[in-house]
Amino acid sequence: MTNIYAQRRQRLIEKIGEGVAIFRSAPPAVNHYDVEYNYRQDSDFYYLTGLAEPDAVAVLCPNHDEHRFILFVRPRDPLAETWSGLRTGIEGAKEIYGADEAYPIAELEAEVLPYLVKSNPLYYSFGRDREFNDLVIGWWQKLLDRYAKRGTGPTAIADARLLLAPIRNRKSTDELTKIRQAVAIAADAHNQARQSTQPGMYEYAIQAQMELQFRVSGGMGPAYPSIVAGGENACILHYVENKAQLKAGDLLLIDAGCCYDYYNSDITRTFPIDGKFSPEQKLLYELVLKAQLAAIDAVKPGNSCQAPHEAAVRVITEGLLELGLLRGELDQLIEEGKYKAFFMHGTSHWLGMDVHDTGLYRVGETWQNLVPNQVLTIEPGIYIAPNAEAAEDQPAIADRWKGIGIRIEDDVLVTDSGHEVLTAAVPKSVEAMER
Repeated sequence: MTNIYAQRRQRLIEKIGEGVAIFRSAPPAVNHYDVEYNYRQDSDFYYLTGLAEPDAVAVLCPNHDEHRFILFVRPRDPLAETWSGLRTGIEGAKEIYGADEAYPIAELEAEVLPYLVKSNPLYYSFGRDREFNDLVIGWWQKLLDRYAKRGTGPTAIADARLLLAPIRNRKSTDELTKIRQAVAIAADAHNQARQSTQPGMYEYAIQAQMELQFRVSGGMGPAYPSIVAGGENACILHYVENKAQLKAGDLLLIDAGCCYDYYNSDITRTFPIDGKFSPEQKLLYELVLKAQLAAIDAVKPGNSCQAPHEAAVRVITEGLLELGLLRGELDQLIEEGKYKAFFMHGTSHWLGMDVHDTGLYRVGETWQNLVPNQVLTIEPGIYIAPNAEAAEDQPAIADRWKGIGIRIEDDVLVTDSGHEVLTAAVPKSVEAMER
């Protein structure tokens, strides 16, 4: 385990140069009335250390003569461990996690400054822990006040994410193995859910069935709050109530992924609850599928990361024109964003340790190009809410289209020569969706 994390730290240390970087663990899990909730480590911190405990700080200091990787952790405490589980402790931080030096977290302020005093800049990502943010600013200001006498120390604070994101964005073989496992578990759950869905069931029953599969298959649980949306609920993009009864004649949209050893899958399928599409449902489904396939075809090294979205938008806009749901000239409709009344979100996001994983999409007005070993989602959709109304210059929306929400989402790996659809084990053809 240590070698993987040591390699990652070394790659980052090479980018830090003359600076120093500080990473903070995620805050402790929310505790209500002595109930301990599951703890999830900050992704950057875990990526660099493998340590899944709260109340920890990692410092990377390339310029120190002896200590390039320093951990501040909770010391061993038999009484506390009786209640909340074993701690790594000071010796464990060095022996298990490879720290060159380790200190009790209570000694952070006293021990951290010597590691900062000869480094510039200070890399740190400001997060939701305002108290710790203020600590870092206080250290920086203290050293800055002494800069005139010493001539050393950080004169600026830079965002550590800008250094680490490009490293995390391109997945290693080990990371891809974990993503593939997260995909395989979720794929089985999606396929089982599609086969077992019947009118009269409740959305939460499908959710429970899938999330049970995530856990019994070795996953950490759902990658994000599962969306199980029957009928018009599918027109709510982030629907998570999952309590309605499924009705014959409606579609069921399931957007659910599994987290496996901190790596995630993200899959969406939409299918008829009673096994048969209505004519309108089928036309819209075929259009979303056509758009998704065009977007996947645009995933290749050298293409812009925006190319899949542009491909999906063109296919969907053209299809809405043919169905009479839009009126006008194709390129002008795209330029004016008229399609957004039906397709209002992006087509892709990076995927990895975070469901919306770290990594730049563009710099200024320039979209970043795709490179091998990136993983992204491809997820176009069409949503026509039950109360949808046409824009002033657009045709009225007939009732037969209303209340239909469709999204199809796959996880796609950028390869040296093109792409690989990691989620191909979950069918999506019209024939596969019907029964």
